[in-house]
Order: sequence, then structure tokens, then C-alpha cells
Amino acid sequence: MSSSSQAALLEVDLQPGKPPILHTRPAGDAVRWAAEHHVALRAVVAEHGSVLVRGLGLRDAAETVAVFHQLARTGLMTEREAFASRRTYAEGVYSSSKWPPNQPMCMHHELSYRLEFPGLMLFACLSAPTKGGATGVADSTAALDALPGDLVERLEREGWMLVRNYNEEVGTSLAEVFGTEDRGAVESYCRANAIEFEWQPDGGLCTWQRRSAVVRHPVTGRRCWFNQIAFLNEWTLDPEVHEFLVDTYGAEGLPFTTRFGGGDPIGEDVVQLLNEVYEAKTMREPWQAGDLMLVDNIRSAHSREPFTGPREVLVGMVDPVRLADCSPTVKVNAG
Repeated sequence: MSSSSQAALLEVDLQPGKPPILHTRPAGDAVRWAAEHHVALRAVVAEHGSVLVRGLGLRDAAETVAVFHQLARTGLMTEREAFASRRTYAEGVYSSSKWPPNQPMCMHHELSYRLEFPGLMLFACLSAPTKGGATGVADSTAALDALPGDLVERLEREGWMLVRNYNEEVGTSLAEVFGTEDRGAVESYCRANAIEFEWQPDGGLCTWQRRSAVVRHPVTGRRCWFNQIAFLNEWTLDPEVHEFLVDTYGAEGLPFTTRFGGGDPIGEDVVQLLNEVYEAKTMREPWQAGDLMLVDNIRSAHSREPFTGPREVLVGMVDPVRLADCSPTVKVNAG
């Protein structure tokens, strides 16, 4: 049975400005429902780029972990090179990234700076905030088509660069990012993953990696705007935080920022433009406790809006995809 035929087995509610929503009643057994419908759910994601499942009634982390395992084809991925801390619920199941609740996490594709990244993101809401906090989605091909041609051409030619500085005072630690604090192991990881590095006199580490900004979807062949240029740029930081970090560590010592692939800075105007294009393409629906969401990580960018009140959203990453299989425009030398 084709993907479109499988998708037709589920009645998906399509409304302007909202992600596709599937309303269901699993009779109290969310794990069995996920096992019985995982093929059709994936077909819906293949057709629409994402789907929000409402009515599943996920109650706790253990049930969510079991549902995630039913939806994963090859198991859950272990996160490496994280940009922010997470709580680990079980192997491959994490909290959403720790980020100030009053600050947005703008559109991005998870781990798009790695040589291997998740093809599918799983989100589950156990506690919905009283206000805000939606996980928005935006079609990456639509965003690409809306961007100025000269900017796209430059980024296709040069790619983009992620620059990170690690120290013991701010940002994620070496252990959180690389899974170890051993210098030799960190250096081996960097070489194997096309990451340039330099140890600082104070023991800190600076890394930089050049990646493609535009790739082709490995299944559909669609050109996709696939990167974290805006989200990991210094101009996404709260202005007061940005000023403090620059005063403390200098412009070259920020925990992270992005540049054009040739090393030139990416200005605040470019970041603003990217976020405006994303906003125009964003679909959003407030979380309800018990919701499940599947997002094609290449076809769809996702975001997290500011919120108030407790918010507990679990995350799983599945279907690893190699950058080399996505027709990258920038060559990297790993190993």
C-alpha cells in the first residue's frame, strides 16, 4: 500500500495556520494504538510534513517512552553536540531543551549542523503551559522559496558555519556535547565529524564546522532550507544577555554564533529576515496534555514559543539521516 493510501486511513483535520491534527480515542491503550497505526502515521508525515495527534491521552514518561519505541524504526538516537542542556528520561528520550521560558526558540532543524541527524522528531506533551509554549512548524521548501535569491545563492555556494566556545561557566559542557571530557576523545570525535577545534590557554575549547544551508530531502528530492543559521546566531540572544556575554568573553568568545561559510559575520538584519520568513510560514496549535506530535526534521523546521506555567514536553529523535545522502552543496572532510 502506498504512503498516500496509508495516510488516507486516518482522517486528518487540515486548517489554515495549524499543523495537520489527528483526533483519536485509543481506549486507554496509547501504546497499542501507536503500534497499530505507526505506518499510517508515518504516511501522514510523509504527505504533510508533520502531524499532531490529539486524544491519545499520554499520562507519564514511561508510557511516552513505550509509544516512542513503537514509532521508531531503528531505535531512538542518542543526542550528541547538543546546544542546550536536557533532562534524560530514558535512553534516547529527553526533555525539551532548557531555554528561558520568556524567550522564543526560533525555527530550526534539530542537529542540522551534524553529519548525521534525525529524520523524524517525536514530541509528547505531559503538561501544557497556561499560556503559549506551542511547538510551531514551518515548511522548509516554502521558506527557501520565499528567501531572496542572492542570499540563497551565497549560502548554497559557501554554506554556513557554526562557531562554539566551551568553558566551565556558561553554555553546555564538553560532557553534554561530546559524551566525554577526555581531551583525546573530544579531538577524535571532532576529526571524525569534520569539526575544526582549538584549545584555549584557559583550558576552554573553540570549535567551528562548515555545513550546507540547503539540502535535498533523501526521500522526495525536494530542496529544503535546512540549517540553524538564525537560531544559533548571536542576535537571537536577549539583548541584555548578548551585551553581558560580549563584555565578559569578547565577540569571539560567545558560547555559539553562526557565520557565512567563508567566515564573514551574519548580520542582525539577515537573522531578522530569516525569522520573518519563518513566521509567515509558521503553523501552530497550543499543546494539550496527552498530545503527540511527529515532525519530519528535514521538510519541516520547528520552534518553541514563549510560555508561562509548567510545561513538560518529551522529545525523541529517530530515523538517522546522513548529510552525505542529502546532496549537500558544501563538501566536508571527516576522519
